Amino acid sequence: MTHRVAVLDQDLCQPQKCGLECIKYCPVNKSGAECITISKESKKAQIDEDICNGCGICVKVCPFDAITIVNLASELATDKVHQYGMNSFRLYKLPTPKKGEVVGLLGRNGMGKSTVINILSGSLKPNLGRYEDPPEWDEILRHYSGTELRQHFEKVEQGHIRASIKPQQVHHIAQAFDGTGRELLDKYDQRGVSRELVRELGLENSMEQRLEELSGGELQRIAVAAVASKDTEFYFFDEPSSYNDVFQRTGVARVIQNLARIGKSVMVVEHDLTLLDFLSDYIEVLYGEPAAYGIVSSILSTKVGINVFLDGYLPNENVRFRDKKFSFDVSSSSTDIFQEGSEVVTYPRLEKRYPQFSVTIEPGKVRKGEVLGIMGANALGKTTMMKMIAGVEKLDSGSIDKKIKIAYKPQYLQNDLDVEVIAVLDKANENPVEGSMEEEQILDPLKIKKLYNKSIINLSGGELQKVAVASCLLQKVDLYALDEPSAFLDVEDRIAVAKFLQKFVRSFGRSAIVIDHDLQLMDLISDTMVIFEGEPGSSGNATSPMPKTVAMNRFLKSLDVSFRRDEKSLRPRVNKLDSRLDRTQKTAGNFYYKH
Repeated sequence: MTHRVAVLDQDLCQPQKCGLECIKYCPVNKSGAECITISKESKKAQIDEDICNGCGICVKVCPFDAITIVNLASELATDKVHQYGMNSFRLYKLPTPKKGEVVGLLGRNGMGKSTVINILSGSLKPNLGRYEDPPEWDEILRHYSGTELRQHFEKVEQGHIRASIKPQQVHHIAQAFDGTGRELLDKYDQRGVSRELVRELGLENSMEQRLEELSGGELQRIAVAAVASKDTEFYFFDEPSSYNDVFQRTGVARVIQNLARIGKSVMVVEHDLTLLDFLSDYIEVLYGEPAAYGIVSSILSTKVGINVFLDGYLPNENVRFRDKKFSFDVSSSSTDIFQEGSEVVTYPRLEKRYPQFSVTIEPGKVRKGEVLGIMGANALGKTTMMKMIAGVEKLDSGSIDKKIKIAYKPQYLQNDLDVEVIAVLDKANENPVEGSMEEEQILDPLKIKKLYNKSIINLSGGELQKVAVASCLLQKVDLYALDEPSAFLDVEDRIAVAKFLQKFVRSFGRSAIVIDHDLQLMDLISDTMVIFEGEPGSSGNATSPMPKTVAMNRFLKSLDVSFRRDEKSLRPRVNKLDSRLDRTQKTAGNFYYKH
């Protein structure tokens, strides 16, 4: 027996633009029943899940990819936690909060992480799938009898659960609170720890500024501090790494871990696998179909949870949720693949001085088929280096002989355009992309086609990022420069974009410079690396390009963090601070360990 899930994306369904193929070709409709009809209220298609036979013809014939039909195991029907309405997203099973532990939620965007947070914090009452006739609390408690969640929901019903939640979109805080960083922390500091948190998160220079004047990273860390300073039973952190450099991310991780140490229940949604590995005690995997349904796995150890996610297979539940596994290559990129004399750009020692800031770039070159990774703290001049190489920034010392064309994907993306994605892509390509070679080479692998008819203004952060990466790569240039391409992407998309970028650069003899703070992505994508060192906001110095192993070792040493290879997935893993392996590797000067 199967349990049918039929979901319709209201944004994509456009009956006025299509020939209503879903209604025309549905075999159940042809037999005289009304399986797919047009809703009187929404004027969009609606599907009767009870009589749908799951043939999937409507999915194939819909010109806008608006329909998802999935057949799930029938026993899942009893695990339905919440459904928003007819043909809309539904969530199965819930993660269990653990006192004194950090539980990481790992999964794609659109799997119901926000729904989980809203239900566990008490701001959304679970309807067990009965959206037309929602159950009362006594029935919900009966449903969860004999589980740890029953006790949790009893406290929610009695109003004894207080939750402190850090939202994903931190810029909303600046819009909602009119004041300085200090005023915000003073308002929320119930535990008397704001001074300590300011020091741990490196916010000393941000306290007297108004929130709207702060950078994304400062806003993110102030949000973390405000949430951590409240005195509640549960703490939820939704993507606390965004906009922060690696040094700042380790500070955020320690603040979150300290909450668990004092006996609080903590849940974290995070797409930076290195950070999630570093701060979580347990992992619960969310899988399913984005924006259609999400299922929460049983609780797993951090190591097993991350490996299971990369494998795409849950052995305990005998469920395969992805066709392919993500693998990591141990062999460090060899410089032998680059022919001598195939430099795209060679640059001497470069200098740039501003009234309060100066940056020095040691000599280097970027070759055909190469990805040059740039790593370092924020405010050291990484973006300035890109602009100097592109000839956009005037140099105070040094010159670049060869004028090269460069396509630049900025760190902060504008989403206030009310134009369709397809128009933006056509403009970048200087030709229509539909049916073109570029569509096959770039847009298909990045899974952009489904977004063609969506307006830029309606895209999620992850969708906008992928469109920005694609627009950059569609341009006919010598060098692609991508500033933080991982921001807002989920783990699957980060790995897929990294692998695609490297393949694109190698296969077509292109060149790219990538700045990012996700250590795993940088390890995966880079052939050579430049490390930025110095005093953030005051002076920065960039090394010449180095082999990846040498660069990673130097960078991890500055972080005082050592890596090992996971023996199963071969992904880089952070050693626990002061563990035997951590001490042994550091003594040997081996911060980045390669078998």
